[in-house]
Amino acid sequence: MRNIPLAVALLVSSIVAVPSSLVADVKLATIFSDHMVLQRDKPVPVWGWADAGSKVTVSFADQVKTATTNDAGKWMVKLDPLKASAKPTTLNVGSDRQDGLVKVSDVLVGEVWLGSGQSNMAMTVSRALSFENEKANADFPEIRMFKESSGGADKPATDAKGTWTVCTPDNVGGFSATLYFFGRELHRKLGVPVGLINSSVGGTPIESWIAAEAQAATTELQESHAAAVEAYESFDVAKAEAQYETALVQWKTRAAQAKANGKPTPRRPQSLAERHKRRSGPGGLFNGKIAPLIPFAIRGAVWYQGEANSQPGKGNLYQYQLPLLVQDWRERWGEDFPFAWVQLPNFERAGEGWMLVREGMLKTLRLPKTGMAITIDIGEANDIHPRNKQDVGRRLAFWALGDVYNLDVVTSGPIPKSHEIKGGQVTIQFDHADGGLIAESGEPKGFVIAGADGEWKPATAKINGDTVVVSHPEVSNPVAVRYAWKANPEVNLTNAAGLPASPFRTDDD
Repeated sequence: MRNIPLAVALLVSSIVAVPSSLVADVKLATIFSDHMVLQRDKPVPVWGWADAGSKVTVSFADQVKTATTNDAGKWMVKLDPLKASAKPTTLNVGSDRQDGLVKVSDVLVGEVWLGSGQSNMAMTVSRALSFENEKANADFPEIRMFKESSGGADKPATDAKGTWTVCTPDNVGGFSATLYFFGRELHRKLGVPVGLINSSVGGTPIESWIAAEAQAATTELQESHAAAVEAYESFDVAKAEAQYETALVQWKTRAAQAKANGKPTPRRPQSLAERHKRRSGPGGLFNGKIAPLIPFAIRGAVWYQGEANSQPGKGNLYQYQLPLLVQDWRERWGEDFPFAWVQLPNFERAGEGWMLVREGMLKTLRLPKTGMAITIDIGEANDIHPRNKQDVGRRLAFWALGDVYNLDVVTSGPIPKSHEIKGGQVTIQFDHADGGLIAESGEPKGFVIAGADGEWKPATAKINGDTVVVSHPEVSNPVAVRYAWKANPEVNLTNAAGLPASPFRTDDD
């Protein structure tokens, strides 16, 4: 007879004698499934459902925990903090009203991160740079990803949908590229298993990901929130579907004509009804895709979104929306976990919305335990989905390795700290000027300066240690400076680690 761990033996002995007439299935929350990774070094909630009043016993490693279900049939235990382990272990769950155990196999313990946002977070490794090479080298059995596949919901969902997948060359193509490259860097540097939770939906605005009541309670967002609710509730789905069908018929005719004439195929029309469903209402994606994950133990979260909020009239709200999302998620998880995001990259987009979203991201760094991957140099001017997700993930990992795991790495590109106006010059001081500021190929590009007349002029910029001194001969009394204040700017300011400086302006302090 093979040896049975004491914890499992105790659990089995408490269950096997239960009469079959009392059998009632115990159900775990879906995220507790085969191949999962549990967070190390902190309490780990485990929960699910059974008959009201059932006594549920959970066994993992050398721990045994019990709980009694409430009137709604829900139960929860908390495992004591676990040490990292790449040894596959089984989580066992049973109740006093059930024969046998529910078993979750191949469980590892390490670092767990939640990734969320829109299409650039959802974008898969198969669409990233050098996919064939990445695929060939993706044998990482200790990296696992849970893809949350629920849709939006009108109220907080109680359970998630999805499965954990072990990283192999055959399936890495379906992993979120940003999350995978982030997690791979952590795995290599920390030497522990890494679990990645991908809960993202393309084309979605940030207001879909923040609980509706939190938006309604925020003064700066109340008007826009009320308008968004009205727009969602008054949307005519049947009319939108009919319009799409008509447009699709017309497109097929134009496409056939273009093919016959050797011309490019016109762009296929988009279904507004499908977009309406995908975005859900304000708070709908929080309800459907974030709420059911709470309070699964995570180290922190990373966010890649903002494109959908760069439309005219929307960008300025991001400075309130992103910090609200961070603070509301933290409050609901019950801890101030680390949180970082990807600043929007260089991309040709008319208007100021793209820059305002970037600025909102920069301002949100005022919150504690936050970070930002600056990507102003690795976008693609004509593609809103840049393929270089390797550097995106790597830069997020720099922040995590330095600020969260306390390794000696440069965590960010230069961030404006303060500015001083003296005579005809404006001196900008930067944080994260590690090793000194550098401008590739000459003097810093991308700075403009203005006086009281508000007329912006290309500025001369000189590096002095961790500062940049900006001036223009025709602006004797400057009042403001901007850097990289274009959707697709030409810039070259970095620190010695080669990480780019964030776009900014001093006229909106």
